Amino acid sequence: MAKKGEIIVGLDIGTTKICAIVGEKTDIGVDIVGIGTSVSTGLRKGVVINIDSTVESIKKAVEEAELMAGVEISSVYCGIAGGHIKGFNSHGIVAVKEKEVKETDIRRVIDAAKAVAIPLDREVIHIIPQEYIIDDQDGIKEPLGMSGVRLEAKVHIVTGAVSSAQNIIKCANRTGLNVSDIVLQQIASSEAVLEADEKELGVALIDIGGGTTDIAIFSGGSIVHTAVLSLGGNHITNDLAVGLRTPTPDAEKLKIQYGCAMTSLVQKDELIEVQTVGGRKSRTFSKKEIAQIIEPRVEEILSLVQREIVKSGYEDLLASGVVITGGSTLLNGMQELAEMTFDLPVKKGVPKGFGGLLDIVSSPIYATGVGLVLYGSKDTSNTKFKIREHNIYHKVKSRMVEWIAEIF
Repeated sequence: MAKKGEIIVGLDIGTTKICAIVGEKTDIGVDIVGIGTSVSTGLRKGVVINIDSTVESIKKAVEEAELMAGVEISSVYCGIAGGHIKGFNSHGIVAVKEKEVKETDIRRVIDAAKAVAIPLDREVIHIIPQEYIIDDQDGIKEPLGMSGVRLEAKVHIVTGAVSSAQNIIKCANRTGLNVSDIVLQQIASSEAVLEADEKELGVALIDIGGGTTDIAIFSGGSIVHTAVLSLGGNHITNDLAVGLRTPTPDAEKLKIQYGCAMTSLVQKDELIEVQTVGGRKSRTFSKKEIAQIIEPRVEEILSLVQREIVKSGYEDLLASGVVITGGSTLLNGMQELAEMTFDLPVKKGVPKGFGGLLDIVSSPIYATGVGLVLYGSKDTSNTKFKIREHNIYHKVKSRMVEWIAEIF
């Protein structure tokens, strides 16, 4: 847990932007004291494809955040996304040694739950306990000190490609930053935009970014399903660039300024002058024509999300409905189209639960960045994140010390 006055930094390495958000721990929570953003050019679909470009973008964002906050940044919590992310549920059972659950028993049952075959090219990013069961008594969130002879744990395990995680760490290290932890983007976003009662009743969080759409389903206060789709706002921009025959930067501006996800919501059908590629003569299009290009792509993204929710088997447990966040949800008509697609109440998720620069970061664009800071403020481990500990001697030694401590 972060101490009062401690600085926590969230680094959201996204496909369209890189955002560094600086938080300061206070008596009552966290204050956001600095923010820095830069255009991201080295990522595609949430995965690093150019290390040098990513390093430069991170440097710019971090320098801007340092200047604004008046602090020097040395360690960060990084977000991770991409189509390589896979999540699944697992179950572990152990005998309670002294008829009372101790820390060692909890560690052993988590170890038993994560004892599943994972390919060598994949790394466990998160092991999230959903609930514990002691002697058939289920629904236990904190088993420490409880009496029983058998302890079970249900957990959600998130894995990702080792190379993708290594590249994120490499990019951060090259800018002189230590990585305190790598956090799945939708888990970070959930820290910033979801209420505790929403997680308890059942909610689907959909974070629509530039290169990916991240899905997290919560039920009974715990995460029960995660998925990442390699589709996002950049695909809408590309459709506009092709459909209107305009350069991609111009298509992005048109999407932000005039874009609408539902053609039926375009009331005033004004004409817009659009620059064409290669210095050719500009052409005019109506707002309705722009919406006609955007709508099918947004429908496709939302339909794939709906299919993923049905596939998860938790579609009937979403009593709180759906929360959408991420930069792409700023598009007009996105909420209305999502309600039609999911047939559930849909809310736009805005970061909350912090003080400081509220007016600047209270936007779905900063959900992941703010969430990383809030996640970091609750993080109890002081270890720096490493991919696959190669030093087997230290691993064996630490396990032997644990066993000796348990025996004596």
